Amino acid sequence: MDLDDLISRLDLPTKISLLTGADMWSLPPLPEIGLDRLVMSDGPIGVRGEQWSAGDPSIALPSPTALAATWDVELVRRAGRLLAQEARRKGVHVLLAPTLNLHRSPLGGRHFECFSEDAFLTGEIGAAYVEGVQEGGVATTPKHFVANDFETDRFTVDVVVGEQALRELYLRPFERVVRAGAWGVMTAYNSVNGTTMTEHSELVNGVLKGEWGFDGFVVSDWTAVRSTEAAALGGTDVAMPGPSGPWGELLEAAVREGRVPESAVDDRVRRILRLAERVGALHPDDPAGTSSPAAIDGVALVREIGARAFTLLTNDGVLPLRGDPTLAVIGAAAREARVMGGGSAQVFPERVVSPLQGLSERTGVRYALGTDPRIRLAPIPGPVTAEFLDEAGVVLREERLAGGEARWLGQLPPGVDARRLKSVRLRAAYTAGSSGRHELSVAGVGAFTLTVNGAVVLDESIGLDGGDPAAAFLSPPERRVAVAMAAGETYEVVVTHPAGMLGGMAVVSFTLGHADPAPGEDEQLAEAVRAARECDVAVVVAATTPEVESEGFDRADLRLPGRQDELISAVAAANPRTVVVVNAGSPVEMPWLPEVAAVLLTWFPGQEAGAALADVLFGDAEPGGRLPTTWPERLADAPVSAVTPVDGKVFYDEGVFVGYPAWRRAERAPAFWFGHGLGYTTWSYDSIAAEGSTVTVAVTNTGTRPGREVVQVYAGPRRTLAAFDVVEAEPGQTVVTTLFLPERAFQVWEDGWRTVEGEHVVEVGRSAADLRLSATVKI
Repeated sequence: MDLDDLISRLDLPTKISLLTGADMWSLPPLPEIGLDRLVMSDGPIGVRGEQWSAGDPSIALPSPTALAATWDVELVRRAGRLLAQEARRKGVHVLLAPTLNLHRSPLGGRHFECFSEDAFLTGEIGAAYVEGVQEGGVATTPKHFVANDFETDRFTVDVVVGEQALRELYLRPFERVVRAGAWGVMTAYNSVNGTTMTEHSELVNGVLKGEWGFDGFVVSDWTAVRSTEAAALGGTDVAMPGPSGPWGELLEAAVREGRVPESAVDDRVRRILRLAERVGALHPDDPAGTSSPAAIDGVALVREIGARAFTLLTNDGVLPLRGDPTLAVIGAAAREARVMGGGSAQVFPERVVSPLQGLSERTGVRYALGTDPRIRLAPIPGPVTAEFLDEAGVVLREERLAGGEARWLGQLPPGVDARRLKSVRLRAAYTAGSSGRHELSVAGVGAFTLTVNGAVVLDESIGLDGGDPAAAFLSPPERRVAVAMAAGETYEVVVTHPAGMLGGMAVVSFTLGHADPAPGEDEQLAEAVRAARECDVAVVVAATTPEVESEGFDRADLRLPGRQDELISAVAAANPRTVVVVNAGSPVEMPWLPEVAAVLLTWFPGQEAGAALADVLFGDAEPGGRLPTTWPERLADAPVSAVTPVDGKVFYDEGVFVGYPAWRRAERAPAFWFGHGLGYTTWSYDSIAAEGSTVTVAVTNTGTRPGREVVQVYAGPRRTLAAFDVVEAEPGQTVVTTLFLPERAFQVWEDGWRTVEGEHVVEVGRSAADLRLSATVKI
């Protein structure tokens, strides 16, 4: 297709209209050249579509840290194909993912959405993700380019980082996905070395588009473009969202006055048209566009990935469970699993299998809450009806929701005119399961009226105290009220909230929460201990909460919130066969580690959490995960932790020493090293042969059951991960794998890439610290 010919048919205002969103999630169509509307969507673990709403459910995959924990590029590629299928189903052309920022500090609040602390592993997993999605004809936008490795003051912070660390660590995963053929890249909010990324011509025009030859489109993070001329010259192609923004007529004037060359506009339009051609949205002569991806069983794949990502940190032999043991299943997250992180990674799945449900379907279970660490109440269970009202109180549309969470950002349900919309009402018919004082809550910003059977129980305007402006949407304040209810009685619970506008866009974001009457927390802890004592095995599901891990803020510490540490110690004292399931997206401290029989890390496991957990605990599937990031015993031990700007800057003074190389340099031992993970069998590492960039390794399954092993190769000037492979073997079987080391493994950046010539030791093993074999190669 001759894109230049299409561009030549467009006048300057029309070309510039393509460079800013037509609305929250799309670019405008141009029927005169066969260009359809181009639709974008979050997110990394599921395709939300244009409506952030439970009325349009999505498959929810495990978190990106879980995908990386599989160390399995083909499995991640399959996950990408599933996401492409979901995107096509929802009319989405561009997926705003994956996130390639590094786990520089364990305090990063959004690390669940990133892959790893290691640039090589991040790049390989990210490339497989990109390839899988794009095989289905859907574009990806690896993000956030670049050095957006924490959340504090993310809109304004300046990251001061040396050229060597920038090249060897933070740019390297982006370089890898560009080689994999990524069709898009998203620029970040932050500045790097004094220049905001949407204006950073040196990195965007110079490195990304120039040096790497990237021919895709560069989209800004939402609202990140804040200037006309500087951003137009800085390399960002599309400013989102729209239709307002700093381009439009301002950019047209800058071009006509010679401050921005029209060729820069044409290059942007060419990239957008190339994107449209790739995703099947540009078809002047082919109205059919591209074909849909082959059908994938999403539920089955999510369950498979969950089990393969689960990482067994310790095990005294209690796992896998045998026979039909009675289980004491304990913890708030056992009943209401945290299956995803907050922010752009959040979607609304059609179903969620909790650990309690998954294990109850397998064996006898006794449940105890123990303690509830959540700051906000859970959404009231559905069905819930959302009503969209005009000024006269006329219902414009009704939407059925699975629970009391109302989310619409930019795109309202079909038929709802934002200009007529004045308020949104959630209506729930709640049947009380027990008598007593139930708690109801509203979480959101603005005015709310809450009624129960027509009586007003809360009428208040809730404000937001500073912080990230996205907090009103991602982590809003909450108000609670206690209401007496009788078991078996049904109550009409209604909350009404004025519809809001943000930057000219409709925003609806609030939650109607509920909690049953409950005894005091000391009594709940005592009940959990009694249940543990009276069952064969205790399974405690411990979790972080949305107030701990989410987009928009970083973590203050690595402790499990609430009294969960106390709960685990008490349960372990009552039952030595205690298994702790850690439901978190990134590291937590585990002071009770020596007291428990096993620790299984499930990350944020996706919608099939409980089914995958039952598979692993009972040995139907092996826990296949290996740590993609180092877990400290205590935050104070972490060599790199600072995420709080000083005078608007965060200095990456540690240079290239991030993650396990930093731990080695500090001569400190973490709780668990990068790459660690146990299975249900044992392995011997038998032999290694290395020549040049080729390494051949033989390993044997020395256990009594089939298993999977992740063979890890470390090499180069700082003994970093250089290759890996997942192998399978039957008991007693030896397998041989050949791995190829990339050129970058033996290179350093010194005003350009320089190969470190000479002899290099290549080491192979099960983690960055458990290296079983070595050989010497000459480069």
